[in-house]
Amino acid sequence: MSENRFVQFKLVLLGESAVGKSSIVHRFVKNTFDDMRESTIGAAFLTQSITLPELKTTVKFEIWDTAGQERYKSLAPMYYRNANAALCVYDISSQSSFTKAQDWIKELKKRAPEGIVLALVGNKADLADEREVEETEVEQYLEQLNQEATAAGEAPTKVVHKECSAKSGEGVLQIFDSIARALPLEEANDRATPQPGKRVDLGRHQTQRPQQSGCC
Repeated sequence: MSENRFVQFKLVLLGESAVGKSSIVHRFVKNTFDDMRESTIGAAFLTQSITLPELKTTVKFEIWDTAGQERYKSLAPMYYRNANAALCVYDISSQSSFTKAQDWIKELKKRAPEGIVLALVGNKADLADEREVEETEVEQYLEQLNQEATAAGEAPTKVVHKECSAKSGEGVLQIFDSIARALPLEEANDRATPQPGKRVDLGRHQTQRPQQSGCC
């Protein structure tokens, strides 16, 4: 039986303040949710590994969670430089946060490394009654991106789009699963020995326990 491959990728989260970037990361890394979480200052660094059983591959994410406040925006290029993937997060109950996420996609297309995997993530899916951003609107935006790329003679813009709730955990693992599968796994440098640390086996999906209400 062949040995499990171990590959490593840098991932950055971008988005407006209070959309729940840190909550998504902590749900993925620690399976926790804190409705009193303070805003990130500068950036936070965490790691988590997931296993793709049928591919016999473990993907380690080096995650940079950036601050959403405007005063930290100038620092963002330092974090998405050399990144393999970027999550642009918006709050489904905030139209302005979706506009901001589109701005990040635009910036990444211009300045991020070629081949970066882009993900557009709508958080706070548990606030469906307060929804301002419909999935059809997001689909239309992604179609527009492809039309603009075609008109410019460029390859279609591939963006992973998912909705999730960091509060309940719904959809969070699926985001990182989709990103892992979109990454160039065959081109990555192998690590012969899996590194120690936490790992999420996507072949054994754990049930998430809902947390109390609050910012997510």
